[in-house]
Amino acid sequence: MNLEEYLNLKPLYYDDIDFKYVNNAWKLISNYIKLPYIIHIVGTNGKGSTGRYLSSFLNQSNFSVLHYSSPHIIKFNERIWIDGHNSTDEQLEKSHKFLQDILTTTLLKKLTYFEYTTLLALVLSDGLDYIVLEAGLGGEFDATNIVQNDLTLITTIGLDHIEFLGNTIEKIATTKMKACDKNYILGYQVSNIEVNKTKNKVLNTKNEITFHKNITLPTKSINLPLYLKYNMKLALSALEFLNVKIIDFDIPNLFGRCQKYKENITIDVGHNTLASTVILRQFYDKKIKLIYNSYKDKDYNAVLMILKPIIDEVLIIDIKDDLRIAQYEDIANVCQQLKLNYSKFESINNNNEYLVFGSFKVVEEFLNYFGEI
Repeated sequence: MNLEEYLNLKPLYYDDIDFKYVNNAWKLISNYIKLPYIIHIVGTNGKGSTGRYLSSFLNQSNFSVLHYSSPHIIKFNERIWIDGHNSTDEQLEKSHKFLQDILTTTLLKKLTYFEYTTLLALVLSDGLDYIVLEAGLGGEFDATNIVQNDLTLITTIGLDHIEFLGNTIEKIATTKMKACDKNYILGYQVSNIEVNKTKNKVLNTKNEITFHKNITLPTKSINLPLYLKYNMKLALSALEFLNVKIIDFDIPNLFGRCQKYKENITIDVGHNTLASTVILRQFYDKKIKLIYNSYKDKDYNAVLMILKPIIDEVLIIDIKDDLRIAQYEDIANVCQQLKLNYSKFESINNNNEYLVFGSFKVVEEFLNYFGEI
């Protein structure tokens, strides 16, 4: 069966975490693969943009690089970016066939969706200069942690995936930072907690590299949201550590990261309170129609409370995912409690300004409305 058919049989989400099978799979694969320099990105928010900035800048510096991120918005190929382009169907199918040929039937059956796609990325990185691996769930609890990283970038840490990572910033930071194998750069943090205290408990054998908040950004970044500028600074700090010359790089377009989809429509894949805080800052002087929905396990009450000052009306978009997506009534009840105007999303009025926000699924469904998928 082809890659799409195979992945359709795989569970997308964890009930529990057991990396025995992916580790055993990697032991087999590693006999055939020469890994490049590994840069691992962990954190709550900003992993995708930090990784894409870094990968693009490395590629503009004449290095071959693969960027592995998740999830995708429109097409699976978005998850594996190689030297400036999303991976091709041919590349993916070739790597898929390689895995099917060398892995045992038991491993092929047991590997999860994310574990298998991580292995695909590792296979495709064979012989490149760099691979930038974005963690999917956390730090130590992540399939991307099956290989030893040379450098870890830690983006902004907040409350998310608490059922796996812990219910406090300190616990989550500890879990994520345990993924550091050698050198690490701790990026910009918004929390008031003593991250250094957490860090010293778990990273006493690691080498911290300074995150340069005042590093000079490329000229074309001037109109970017502040949070993207911080993510870019983390990427540039990594280049500085790698002794890669920092020049006036071209800025890659980031799909779904505070992106102007149309003149009056911004799309953003953010889905938690940390993302809500930075979006609030971006739209602080406006009133917007919020096209929204949420996963059931996210604190959508807190998200809407944070965004309330900029919301004119919440337009609840229907998403065909009964297992994970909140129901219309759930979001409507929260809107009533917060005294927010709300209705079901049906159409766009060009006289209004819209923000599409809540998850990758929300953005995907919205683009589907426009016939983009």
